[in-house]
Amino acid sequence: MANVFENIKNVFMQFGESWLVYFAEGIFLYLLIYFVFRTLKANNARQLIVVYVVLSLLVGVVCMMSERLNSTAYLLFLMVLSMFFLLLFSQEIKRSIWTGKRGGEARSETTAKSAVAARAEEYISSIVRAVQNLSKNNTGALIVLSNGNLPKDIVDSGVKLGANISNQLIEGIFIDKAPLHDGAMIIYGDKIQAAGCFLPLTQRDFPKDFGTRHRAGIGVTEVADVSTIIVSEETGIVSIVKRGDITRYADSELLKKFLREYYWKEFNAEGKKV
Repeated sequence: MANVFENIKNVFMQFGESWLVYFAEGIFLYLLIYFVFRTLKANNARQLIVVYVVLSLLVGVVCMMSERLNSTAYLLFLMVLSMFFLLLFSQEIKRSIWTGKRGGEARSETTAKSAVAARAEEYISSIVRAVQNLSKNNTGALIVLSNGNLPKDIVDSGVKLGANISNQLIEGIFIDKAPLHDGAMIIYGDKIQAAGCFLPLTQRDFPKDFGTRHRAGIGVTEVADVSTIIVSEETGIVSIVKRGDITRYADSELLKKFLREYYWKEFNAEGKKV
């Protein structure tokens, strides 16, 4: 045991007997190990942390028990091992340096992204629930997912609302005999921007069962970079339209995927509109 403690002491006293060198070596080892641990933890590489610790301890014990290997060899091994693990995440380290984000800022960004995801899922759930209820009751509906680039005359053709998204409000607007049920609803991000809007009709040929609502839902995607959700009044069939291409018989899963694509384009990582 005396030899073991002597070898441990030599790890820090290898380059001189002064306390300054001893202190500098200790700080260097601490910072090196801390940076490796922080990098591995930030990248969810917990298994590699275990490997790093086991290898460090195992080689340390071997060096202390061996007559040929000394503390210098262990220090070199620890440096090489640390550099190897850091090189595995070199891109992530570069990105962290360039963006200048510290641990607290990274956690804040993660929290912000989680909040955005939660908000988006609330909007998606409300829209999907409303569309499903409208479909069950054969209530016609036309919803435009806007990116803020709709022609002003289209938005102005309806009633501006600026209301929070809820399935009750969506269903209420499209109830038969409601004043705005014949027009289109425009959703822009987290708000119902307007309702009762008139849209341009497509001039392409479509089956006869495609009425004015379907032709309008397709037509607006041909003149603006928007997407639409259409509920047939006659059959209750739900359709989605993107860039003039219509997909019919959209179920809840397809609707969710369709809406998630919209919301992750509409909002950036900080939860603000692009």
